[in-house]
Amino acid sequence: MGKQRAMWIAWPAFLVAGVLEVLVFGMVDPQDLTWLGEPINASRHAIYTVSFFIFWACTCVSSGLTTLLSQSPFEVK
Repeated sequence: MGKQRAMWIAWPAFLVAGVLEVLVFGMVDPQDLTWLGEPINASRHAIYTVSFFIFWACTCVSSGLTTLLSQSPFEVK
């Protein structure tokens, strides 16, 4: 995969992850989150950071699949 194609995937995913971060944490307080019934013992900044990277990874996968499926059979090696 070329650098340009990787940026076609990563940059929009980065922007969408930022929007998701704002939307989710505009409605949910990170200190109210639980994992398997136990409160998460992490700072707000740590939860924001981990959540951002999770959102970014999910949107990268989505953008990557869209890019892969949009290729013609002749472009796929």
